[in-house]
Amino acid sequence: MRKLLLGFAAVLTCFAACAAAEGEPAGEFDYYVLALSWSPNWCEQEGDARRAEQCDARHDHGWTLHGLWPQHHRGWPSYCRTAAAPPSRGMSREMADIMGSPGLAWHQWKKHGTCSGLTARQYYSLMREAYTRVTRPAIFRRLKTPVTLPAAVVEEAFLKENPGLSRDSLTITCRDGAIQEARICLSKTLQPVPCGRDAIRDCTLKDARLAPVR
Repeated sequence: MRKLLLGFAAVLTCFAACAAAEGEPAGEFDYYVLALSWSPNWCEQEGDARRAEQCDARHDHGWTLHGLWPQHHRGWPSYCRTAAAPPSRGMSREMADIMGSPGLAWHQWKKHGTCSGLTARQYYSLMREAYTRVTRPAIFRRLKTPVTLPAAVVEEAFLKENPGLSRDSLTITCRDGAIQEARICLSKTLQPVPCGRDAIRDCTLKDARLAPVR
């Protein structure tokens, strides 16, 4: 009975602590992960079924910005406590040219931007700056038909086009047999830094699918 009562008390204590928690404090993190998504693959896997505007051929999307994520050396914060006001609809619409949709921009602010310690405008501006600093290999935009290739080829292409990057600051991810994202680890001033082990998810596929730009 004593053990049961102690266990019940522990549950109540945990419940109270968890109920009071509303996310980590803003601005407390070690580095950023810049995530670039290969839009044609995302459209094949998810976007077409959703009839996503991003997947319309007139947009000509290749590597789009998924997000800029505050990261700890172990783990990452999300949905942080912040006094910063959320972005306006207009601000989010302005990000659609590189992110594919204003909805994604708003979601990235809510989940990750609130942890940056920045205002919404500053966070959107930093995301755009990080995106423009990375040269996205043009060779993949020249594909006319789907191809399969080692994920390492995508990594090599990014390293060649971005001499400031190293293998420990870049990881290529796959999903369902296809290239998913290029993720680059950056300091708070957007300089390449080694990724923590939680961020390194190197895809080892030798036959990863890469769909052409629409």
